[in-house]
Amino acid sequence: MKKTDYLFSYGILQKEKFQLESLGKTLAGTRDSLRGYKLSLFEIKDHFVAGLHPMAMLTRDNNDIIDGTIYELTADDLELLDSLKVEDYKRVKEVLESGQEAWVYVAV
Repeated sequence: MKKTDYLFSYGILQKEKFQLESLGKTLAGTRDSLRGYKLSLFEIKDHFVAGLHPMAMLTRDNNDIIDGTIYELTADDLELLDSLKVEDYKRVKEVLESGQEAWVYVAV
């Protein structure tokens, strides 16, 4: 059995078309939220997802919250998604409003 992990998405991974193109499958997720972050738009130019995309910025302000979806992924899925991210993002572990710990791509 492959090890699974959780990833919180507030952007393009929530789109079925992106899931199919990047992972070759669709994902079932659960709505959740991330407190202490806010979204800023960031322009990605060098990937097949070029355009403006939201980026989670750490604020540590409990009034700031990002709504999104939490997905259960394999380690291989996470590695593949890591390969698609630009250098302005990093993946960190955070605890979501539900209490679930999950990886989140955030601004560097």
